Amino acid sequence: MGQEESHSEEMDLEKIQELCIVFMKECPSGALHLHEFKRIFGVPSSSAEESLYMETIFHSFDTNKDNTLDFLEYVAALHLILRGNLEDRLKWSFKMYDKDGNGKLDRQEVKRIIRIIYKIKLQKSDVSMTLSEICDRIFQLVDKNNDGQITLSEFMEGAQKDEWVMDLLKLDVDATGWVIQNCGKLP
Repeated sequence: MGQEESHSEEMDLEKIQELCIVFMKECPSGALHLHEFKRIFGVPSSSAEESLYMETIFHSFDTNKDNTLDFLEYVAALHLILRGNLEDRLKWSFKMYDKDGNGKLDRQEVKRIIRIIYKIKLQKSDVSMTLSEICDRIFQLVDKNNDGQITLSEFMEGAQKDEWVMDLLKLDVDATGWVIQNCGKLP
C-alpha cells in the first residue's frame, strides 16, 4: 500500500466526502461491520482473494478490536489508503503482515499475506516465483541479523532499499486505484 505519493489518479476531497456520506447512509448506528465494508467497496462474494484482502484491511483499521469500524476508524483508513505518505503506508503494511501483533514478522505471517497478493497478481501479470521462493528472497534481503524474524526497522529499511522487495512488502495491489474504481459502484 506504499504507492509513491504521486499517484496519477489521486483521490480528491469530494470523493472522500462521498465515501463518508455512504458510511453514514449505510451505517446510521456509526458502526461498520465487515460485510457492510465489503458491500460498500463492491467486493464480489465470488472473489476469495479480494474478500480475504478486504478482511485483512478491515481488521487492521479496527484499532479497538470490536469487529466494527466506527466513523473515525473509517476516515483514518480512507486517509491512510488514499493520501498517506510512504512511511505511514509501510508501517501499516507491516501491521497487516504482523498477524499476532508481536512486532516481528515470521515466515508464516509473510507467506500468509504473500499468498493473497500472489493470487491477485497472478490474475494481472506473470509471476514466475513460488510462494516459498518469494518468502526466502524477502528474508534474505530484509532479515539483516538472520534471526528468522523481520522487525519494523528491518522491514522499513529493506522495503526502501530494494524495489522488488518494495513492490511486495507495500502490499501493492493498488488500493488507491481499487478504491477509486469501486467508488463509482457505490449506491
